[in-house]
Amino acid sequence: MKKLSEEILNSVSPNLREKIINIQKNDLNIEEIRLRTQKPLIVNFNNKDYFYNNSSKCLDNKNTDPYIVTREDIDTTFQLMCKYSIHSFIDDIKKGFITLKGGHRVGIVGKVIIEDGQVKNIKHISSLNIRVSREVKNCSEKVLNHIIKGPREVNNTLIISPPQCGKTTLLRDIVRNISTGNKEKGFDGIKVALIDERNEIAGSYLGVPQMDIGIRTDVIETCPKDIGITMLLRAMSPNLIVTDEIGSEKEIKALYTALNGGVSLITTVHGDSIEDIRERKELSKLLDKELFKKVIILSAKKGPGTVEKIYDLEEKRWYFAN
Repeated sequence: MKKLSEEILNSVSPNLREKIINIQKNDLNIEEIRLRTQKPLIVNFNNKDYFYNNSSKCLDNKNTDPYIVTREDIDTTFQLMCKYSIHSFIDDIKKGFITLKGGHRVGIVGKVIIEDGQVKNIKHISSLNIRVSREVKNCSEKVLNHIIKGPREVNNTLIISPPQCGKTTLLRDIVRNISTGNKEKGFDGIKVALIDERNEIAGSYLGVPQMDIGIRTDVIETCPKDIGITMLLRAMSPNLIVTDEIGSEKEIKALYTALNGGVSLITTVHGDSIEDIRERKELSKLLDKELFKKVIILSAKKGPGTVEKIYDLEEKRWYFAN
């Protein structure tokens, strides 16, 4: 049974906790729990939304007799998540999320307070999105042969994936294997610097990664990627820099800076295909064969983390994973 962690259960209001425990009686791989004030309680799994039914005390997809989340549910849950010390979490709140022990990220929206062009706080919280974080160790096995090219060398690799297709889970396991090493692949392990801007890969809680990201990984969390790359190059002498969700010209420019510093690169980008990336002007440089050698395409056709195919930008050759 894929039970939710005690940290998640203890971080929601007693009223919601009772309902979530009822839901757990079914063998569900819950991905998200959506709390919206005066809206139905929605649970997402297998990329589909389900509603908590007050009558049956279980989930259905018909939105009949749904439980309606109250303001008290939201307020109590938010206080519990912040350990009744909101000011201690204010730096994360300003970024729109907090991280629970165990690496589970909670998205926050409400009234944003702006001062001098910067977000200072989010008040009157109206919605919380609990994203359940789970490790899937060895899920990167099918792609490691394309990433590893020697006992201590890796190919610069770009992962293209639509949302909710398992790219973060895959990336985490790649980092673990490259950092710790993989005897079966004849790989010794190298120094990895991870820029975890949204704190999704390592899932750090109070500075301690909650996920297994390997023994040689240094994490810089909630830092813009372009700034993080410069900091890591100066301070940590990495062999490999890993980031998630590259999306701007200044971030791509920073990747070139790392490349010129002799550092290998692995990153992800939102998209459906190589053609999709090529047609988006700000991202097209990612397909420069001088920047990346391998491109991994993900989908959710056979569930999150489905590796559709792999492309070699130098050889101009497709490798089909399935």
